[in-house]
Amino acid sequence: MPGDRTSLPPVRLPSDAELARDALAAPLLARAVRLARWAGPGTRVGAGGELVDEQLPAAAELLGLGDELEDGDGEAYASEAWRVAVDTGLVEVADPDEPDEQDAPDGALDADSGDGDPTGSVTAGAQLALITSGAPQDVLPLWLEALDVVFADATAPILDDLAAVIDDDGEIDFEALDWDPEAEAEFLEGVLGNLYLLTVADGGATEGPVPLPVLAASMIVPDDMGEPTDDILEQVSEAMMRLDDQFQLLEPIGLVTYTPVDEALMVEDADGAESALPVEEDDVSRYGMVRLTPLGLYGIRSRMLEAGVDAPAVGDLAGKDARALLDGIAHFPELSARAETEQWLARRAAADAARDLLAAARGTDEGAPLRRLHCQQALSLVGAEAEPAVREVLDSPELGGLARVWLAELGAADVPAPPESMIFWLAIDTIAAQLSADGEPDELQELVEGLVGQHSGFFDTAWRVEHPDTAEVLEAMGRLHRDRTVSKEARKAAFRARSRG
Repeated sequence: MPGDRTSLPPVRLPSDAELARDALAAPLLARAVRLARWAGPGTRVGAGGELVDEQLPAAAELLGLGDELEDGDGEAYASEAWRVAVDTGLVEVADPDEPDEQDAPDGALDADSGDGDPTGSVTAGAQLALITSGAPQDVLPLWLEALDVVFADATAPILDDLAAVIDDDGEIDFEALDWDPEAEAEFLEGVLGNLYLLTVADGGATEGPVPLPVLAASMIVPDDMGEPTDDILEQVSEAMMRLDDQFQLLEPIGLVTYTPVDEALMVEDADGAESALPVEEDDVSRYGMVRLTPLGLYGIRSRMLEAGVDAPAVGDLAGKDARALLDGIAHFPELSARAETEQWLARRAAADAARDLLAAARGTDEGAPLRRLHCQQALSLVGAEAEPAVREVLDSPELGGLARVWLAELGAADVPAPPESMIFWLAIDTIAAQLSADGEPDELQELVEGLVGQHSGFFDTAWRVEHPDTAEVLEAMGRLHRDRTVSKEARKAAFRARSRG
């Protein structure tokens, strides 16, 4: 009986303006912007658009990385930022192999870097102007392009011994690397997808960082495996080390906040075998901790949407009609459903919204009971201004019971008593909605036992209720009630309801 559920819970994102500010503050993009503003006709780049070696110290100094020049990290960071600037269009590099022959003077076609290697010319890219004059909707696509660059770097092969994989023609022999680019990208996408799901589950309650071993195991350990084998544990360990490198690359673009694996855990003992220092259970942070930032949630959701994954966000339904709202929030976590409803109500007059919600709650289709449940919850957010609209449906067989409950909770006066048929119809409808929403939780078991306890001979009347879910609800009541005699009565009533149908 449960209806279709969205593939992922909805994510609650900050405004585009807040996300754009976070994007511009991401260290890697900020460095790329600074280099783009620094670059000019005198900037010397190689045939691939990369800064020539002689330019890297000046670029690193500009970025405040001068203290890291001795170990080479400063130049590496500058080179990475320059690549982002080029690949996102913050700078434009003209191909040195295709000069403009019409404008070039004789003998000037072969510009070089001083050592005979051709170099390209650099100009400001069209994207650079968006940094200061563009809207948030302009900045965020630029950041997504930068994320693509970093993602490609994170899934590139690790060349510890470059000479060993250079073939006779001087090209990299990728087969010798035992590297499958599609598999690498799919694995990292899967890890980020799992991290996204952990973050948005239960309305975003998982706000803390996730241990790296948990993420690695989520991709390696089969769901039906009890105790992991030594081989599986070794694969998890290898995945952790690869993810440790990848998250350190992804952090500067603002996707995650990351605490790396403690290097002391990888200390090799005298005979070359890996050893780990004793670690207390509560010191799991030493194995790496990662958390998606709000900007990271936006980025991963964007990649999911591009791949065709249903990844809703709170606010997606604000401009749609009441039926779309009630159907859309059917399986949202409670906090997300409330937030989505509040945004929907904020755009409408209270009385009009109440009437639209009640009209959308009608029906005998599969999703109708859950729509009525969420309609009642939405009306509670409207408040007393919904009372006239609610009173209009007091005589409705489908909405009359809901209306009386809502008015009673509001403390309204002159609420007419419901007929017995309406009481039983509402009971069946309420259980049908709960079954569709939650399956069969403990709270539903208490509801079932409470209903049967309050109404003697409940099943003698319940099987006659003209509701499309009567038989299924009675069967569920038989499963849920802990008294065997009552369970048997429920099953008999379900059989009679089906026979009547």
